[in-house]
Amino acid sequence: MSQLQVNPIRQLSASVINKIAAGEVIERPASVVKELLENSVDAGATRIELTIEQGGTELIRVTDNGSGIPYEQLPLAVTSHATSKIVDADDLFQVATMGFRGEALASIAEVSQTTIRSRTALQDCGFEMRINGGHREPAQPCGCPQGTTIEVRQLFYNTPVRQKFMKTAQTERGHIMEAFTRVALAHPEIQMTCVNGSKTTYNLPATEIWSDRIGAFFGPEIAGNLIALDNAHGEIRIRGFVVDPAVSRANNRMQYLFLNGRYIRDRSLQHALSEAYRGLLMTGRYPACFLTLEIPFELVDVNVHPAKLEVRFQNGGQIYSQLLGTVRDRFLSTDLTAHAQLSKKAVEPFRPFPQSDSGGTTVRPGVSNQHNQETISFTNSAPAFDWTQAPRQPQLAGNDYASSANAVDSSVGHGGFSGLAQSDQEQAHPNPAAMGVAPSQTPTALQVHNTYLVSETPEGMIVIDQHALHERVIYEQIRGKVVDGKLESQRLLVPEPVSLPPAEAAAVLEQTELLEQLGISISPFGGGTVLVSAYPAMLNNQNPAEMLRSVADQIVEGGKTLDQRDLVDELLHMISCKAAVKAGDRLSPEEITALLEHRELCQDAHHCPHGRPTSLVFSRDELDRRFKRI
Repeated sequence: MSQLQVNPIRQLSASVINKIAAGEVIERPASVVKELLENSVDAGATRIELTIEQGGTELIRVTDNGSGIPYEQLPLAVTSHATSKIVDADDLFQVATMGFRGEALASIAEVSQTTIRSRTALQDCGFEMRINGGHREPAQPCGCPQGTTIEVRQLFYNTPVRQKFMKTAQTERGHIMEAFTRVALAHPEIQMTCVNGSKTTYNLPATEIWSDRIGAFFGPEIAGNLIALDNAHGEIRIRGFVVDPAVSRANNRMQYLFLNGRYIRDRSLQHALSEAYRGLLMTGRYPACFLTLEIPFELVDVNVHPAKLEVRFQNGGQIYSQLLGTVRDRFLSTDLTAHAQLSKKAVEPFRPFPQSDSGGTTVRPGVSNQHNQETISFTNSAPAFDWTQAPRQPQLAGNDYASSANAVDSSVGHGGFSGLAQSDQEQAHPNPAAMGVAPSQTPTALQVHNTYLVSETPEGMIVIDQHALHERVIYEQIRGKVVDGKLESQRLLVPEPVSLPPAEAAAVLEQTELLEQLGISISPFGGGTVLVSAYPAMLNNQNPAEMLRSVADQIVEGGKTLDQRDLVDELLHMISCKAAVKAGDRLSPEEITALLEHRELCQDAHHCPHGRPTSLVFSRDELDRRFKRI
């Protein structure tokens, strides 16, 4: 029987230790760029220039006009765990600089051919030190201006295993540009230049207006749709810009969050941002933002990630609520109506890092407690007509429940938009008085293709999607009723049996209490059959079986990933969509007037619950240009 070979414990050499640290900190050329740029920021530089060749694998050079490194400290700069940023362990919890671990330069020098040139204001000349794969040469005098230049050549030349994982030069260049963008956005007060080979990619002057720096990177579409916000609550301040929901992205990579000047990634804050945009974006679209968080250093632990991209907040729940409330409040006070041709909006100058936290005004004082509720009511006043009672619906051929064995209980009253006929001659209109509309009142908009409503505005012309707007009106009303427990339900004289696949039947039966809040009463009947005994009065022309199958689809599709609040919201989306007038439904003048009046009562009349725009504005200037009047 062979004995297990036990290797002796050894003390690792400094070279191996630095290579291990390099594996954690220096993932690719962009990691080197990030570390060197942040060192320049910490050195107090007002000008920084980045030069790269071949995606950073051949050359990375960062030059700044910062404080420089004294001659006698040059060897320490490339020694592991040597730093000027902290003194003792307590400093780790009050970190006010970008870097502090003391690993970056030592790790970089271990896996490359590095040259450092630096001069301080007190030195008559500069000094140059070369390090080849961790072996440093004595520093020699050289001519150079005040500041520091660090050249990194042949990255990973002595670690071929790491070289094999490098992507193409174009891919690595893309990662470097992202690292440069993050630092440049966080510090608009610094002039920053980026040179790729012999071509200057960016030449960014220092500015106090953050939107100028944002526009330099992302162009006029983003810069022209920035919505400024500023909210201070206690010791925490959130400032910056969110982007109009009309301009969204297919991923969340344009969500830039900065904590005390440091770019961070935080899933909780990204979730708060998504919640703030709920109902304003279509599925699969993500918001864009540029936000700074100013938080006392002692309330944040930035020492939880080697690259310092992730942090730990002492009061994460408060920050989540403050961000969510700030963005939602800003949207409620902003006109988000889509325009046919997006024009550049006036953007407030934003100075991201003032000397004092006491200045500045908030969009709305404090954070409203309503944003901490599980479900939020969007209704703000009692409308003249309750669209949730029985909104106008086309008759469903072959489904006349009033004359069938499954007829609803006639004791439940129905008013408003019900019983729509199939033609103009057969069409039944609601009682105008019930909707607060005078019978003789002329329509305030023209219906086009039985789908769009066209109306004049002081600024030009507006085109409204009748289904999207009606869906929003119903959604806000029924959501308010669900919160208050007052959503009308109608009972079937004879419960309707609905056969579902076993998984779907089990899923809907698990949500019995939740469905009761939505006016849907169900019970098991054995196997995969579920009995429907009541459903929302507003869906009086919908087949109960089809309605429950749609509900089951929503629950099964989202139940594994959505919490209860999200699931309720998805079901409300589905109900309001089914209850709303459809494209192709002809509306009477009174119905058009009532729908437009309720548009004014919505807190968010700009988007349907699924995030589609409800209207499109054509300005008078745009119309004049199109018809060549100007």
